[in-house]
Amino acid sequence: MLNDNRVVRPFGWGTEFVDQKVNGTDPREFFRDYSREMVERSEQFYHLPQINDYEFDGERVTWTSAVKTPFNENNTVFTHLFPHEQDKKAAVVVLPHWNAKAGTYFDLCKFFNKVGITSLRLTLPYHEERMPAELERADYLVAPNVGQTLQSLRQSVLDTRAAVRWLKLQGYEKVGIVGTSIGSCVGFLAFVHDPSIDAGVYNHVSGYVADVVWEGLSTYHVKEGLEKDVTLDELRDYWLPISPMSYMDRLAKLPARPQRYIYTLYDLTFPIDLSRDMMKKLENTGVEHDQVVIPCGHYTLGEKPWVYIDGYKIISFLRRNLR
Repeated sequence: MLNDNRVVRPFGWGTEFVDQKVNGTDPREFFRDYSREMVERSEQFYHLPQINDYEFDGERVTWTSAVKTPFNENNTVFTHLFPHEQDKKAAVVVLPHWNAKAGTYFDLCKFFNKVGITSLRLTLPYHEERMPAELERADYLVAPNVGQTLQSLRQSVLDTRAAVRWLKLQGYEKVGIVGTSIGSCVGFLAFVHDPSIDAGVYNHVSGYVADVVWEGLSTYHVKEGLEKDVTLDELRDYWLPISPMSYMDRLAKLPARPQRYIYTLYDLTFPIDLSRDMMKKLENTGVEHDQVVIPCGHYTLGEKPWVYIDGYKIISFLRRNLR
């Protein structure tokens, strides 16, 4: 179900969020050029610098995010570790959906433990402890602000890569990733740019962030903040660096790694045509992958019996390919 506390926030170009000086350039021209350049130089856009302040208290791993935002609360990354006590053969980074609450996905993490896999559940930017005081929802992660959304999704990817790096530093032999909804997008972008991720599962899939915002039921309030100032075609161009479809050719050139894409037939948040377009692109570019289609909707995937089917499809795939 949709929450009733969605707020239509004002449009913004947000060039300051991508650390660039416009110097009088039309923001449309600026973001069109910037986004194309960042796709071409995506290794730099998603480069993870050295992290020197990982801290583990026996339950939570924290560190300073590689992306500094104007909000101090958001600049510390929080994760919750569910270690398997017997060995360090396999681990999974778990990426929640947009506006996930504290404690969500803990059950999934515990099931990973039951099949011999450690899991690290990451708190996405602007969620839970990372949420600025003025927010009720994680509105700054996907916002009617072009530059802020670019920054937020980039931050999410770098935080994910840092989580993978920490697990590898602890001696885990194989590390996989599973993301749901916006977490699926983040996980895919991390997977494409981080060869140390050994397997990926993407739960709800779509190729373009702009199209999900424009067509999805859950993001109507974001669209309302955007549509008077930009068109869908423009926004798709501006948000190319954070859209999976931009990197299909890159993925096709990488060594094959296990990857599963899960989508639902009656999804009004990630409409089915967007998921099918992404699957067609994977097929046309020759990317080896696995597909699962579940006959329910976006939110009903989290309800019985679909949540059990989904959980089985996630856990069994990663167990088979990481253990």
